[in-house]
Amino acid sequence: MKPVRKAVLPVAGLGTRVLPGAKTTPKEMLNVFDRPILSYVVAEARAAGIEHFVFVTGRGKGAIEDYFDHHVELEAQLEAKGRAALLEEIRGELPRPGEMSFVRQMAPLGLGHAVWCARDIVGDEPFAVILPDMLMRAEPPALAQAIAAHDAAGGNIIVVEPAPPGEAHKYGIVALGDVAPGFDGRLARMVGMVEKPPPGTEPSDLFISGRYILQPEIFALLASQARGAGGEIQLTDAMARLMQVQDFHALRYDGVTYDCGDKVGLLRANIAFALAHPELGEAARAAVEALLKA
Repeated sequence: MKPVRKAVLPVAGLGTRVLPGAKTTPKEMLNVFDRPILSYVVAEARAAGIEHFVFVTGRGKGAIEDYFDHHVELEAQLEAKGRAALLEEIRGELPRPGEMSFVRQMAPLGLGHAVWCARDIVGDEPFAVILPDMLMRAEPPALAQAIAAHDAAGGNIIVVEPAPPGEAHKYGIVALGDVAPGFDGRLARMVGMVEKPPPGTEPSDLFISGRYILQPEIFALLASQARGAGGEIQLTDAMARLMQVQDFHALRYDGVTYDCGDKVGLLRANIAFALAHPELGEAARAAVEALLKA
């Protein structure tokens, strides 16, 4: 079984749920406390052992590639002013040679199409898909939990969690079979999945929450996948076809998810990560408490 070395990050979306904030700034580059959302996501993937990142971008997303590059003038100023710690922090996010690739999704044809755009770089090996607007706080990181499940069970791994009450119809929902050994009962074989089922028809309340481990055979299915919900090429539809010939397991991961593609979700993420900051957490708590009292 080949290891999971590569991750596909679809970042071409327009971020309509967080407009006007995402009008000129990619939604993945919106700040969560002291750094962009994407900074946390890349750190999560690196901690899980990912060696190569494939960003599927679109028009107006140049800031993402610029962020993971040298800013010569800024670095020179920090060095001249003796800001060594901050300079080291900024340079610490820079990619190693060949660690990041950028491909263009020319039209907004859906998540499945975005993943398909990465096919030539991923090649014939299992890979991760990370939805960057789903920010996850977990220890070990959510993607590391998914890779551990893949190492144990093989096949395809889908990270899931309970949808908010009454909102399962808004997500891709999974249907589960037998519980797999280990993982404290959190890993189970999948027997079905459906994208945004009509209210009252959901097979469970567990939604696909933004981390996947997929086998490369998904690319051939995406190439012929008909448009589904919303008139887009849905990754869920192609996975449902692949499940007819390959094993799928759902992992109910241990952690908390913040939907940063939503205005209130982004606010929740800002507060949570501010309170958890090792240096500024206490000051952030005092600020939040003062606002609530006011």
